[in-house]
Amino acid sequence: MPRPAAAAEPRKRAGISGPLTATAVKSAQCPAASPPVAWSQAFTATPAQARQARRTLAALLAGCPAADDAALCLSELAANASAHSRSREPGGQFTVRANAGEGRLRVEVQDQGGPWVLPEHGADQGGRGLLIVSTLARDWGRTGDSTVGWTVWFEMNCT
Repeated sequence: MPRPAAAAEPRKRAGISGPLTATAVKSAQCPAASPPVAWSQAFTATPAQARQARRTLAALLAGCPAADDAALCLSELAANASAHSRSREPGGQFTVRANAGEGRLRVEVQDQGGPWVLPEHGADQGGRGLLIVSTLARDWGRTGDSTVGWTVWFEMNCT
C-alpha cells in the first residue's frame, strides 16, 4: 500500500478539485480487499473535459494495476461521446460512472443519444477507439438508444 503522500500526488497531478477522501483512494487502489468505491460525474462534452474525466479516474485508481488501461478506455469512450453523439451540440454533456470492488472495475459513459454509426472499414482517421477498448477490457458493451442516450461500458479486473 502506498504512503498517504503518494496517494495525494496523482490527485494533485490530475488537477482534481474538491474533496477526495483517503478511504476512496485506498479503496480504489485495493478494491479486492476494501469496501467498494463509486464515482459519478457529468462533464461538458469538450476535449478538455474528456481529458479531465480521464485524469480523475486515473487518480482514483492510483495503485490499481488496471489504472492506465482504464484511463485509456475512458478516454476513448469520452471522446466518442463528445464527437459522435448529440452531446457534441452546444451545452451537451456526458456522464461517467465508475465502480470498483471485489477485484473488478466497471466504467460507464452515458451520452445524449443520436445514431449509432460504425466507422467504415479502412477509414484513414479514427474508428479504432472501440477496438482499443475491446482489446484492453475484459468485457464491454452498450445499452440505450438514439433517443434517451447511449451508455457504453467496460469492465476490467483490478487484481
